[in-house]
Amino acid sequence: MDPRKIKIHDCEFSTYICEEEIIARITMLAEQLDKDYDGKQPLFLAVLNGSFMFASDLLKRVSIPCEVAFIRLASYQDMQSTGKVKEVLGLTEDVQHRHVVVLEDIVDTGHTVHGLLQQLRERGPASVEVATLLMKPDCLQHPLDVKYVARSIPNDFVVGYGLDYNGLGRNLRDIYKIVS
Repeated sequence: MDPRKIKIHDCEFSTYICEEEIIARITMLAEQLDKDYDGKQPLFLAVLNGSFMFASDLLKRVSIPCEVAFIRLASYQDMQSTGKVKEVLGLTEDVQHRHVVVLEDIVDTGHTVHGLLQQLRERGPASVEVATLLMKPDCLQHPLDVKYVARSIPNDFVVGYGLDYNGLGRNLRDIYKIVS
């Protein structure tokens, strides 16, 4: 098999974004966050599971004083998630009057981020922004202003660097897209 291709479950994927490009884009985001949040001591909220690699690499490059917390989201379930956030799990920090930056692996439809932002805003933060590794602008179904985007991509299914396909692929250093 071609070394630039991998198989996960029943699908074949090819290399899409290499680790070096990911890190270069994350470094640029970290520099922008350092500038924008200088003197503000933000609280970074990493949304698990997908954002763990992005959060780790980003926060190693952020040099301003900051706090980090990890949250999970519970969604209403039918046969599959509707994207409606039922509750934020693990948020023990008081966000009132704080500058909060949500760290996401990918924003596609925007359902999850939209619901999360609504819940966070009800808690009275000074500000709330989103930083995401990947964004699919063509898929957005909510008017979201995502201020920090490492890279916009088309509506391709991707895995790696925290993103999974039915539980597998999160540990890959590069990002792969499905082969049509």
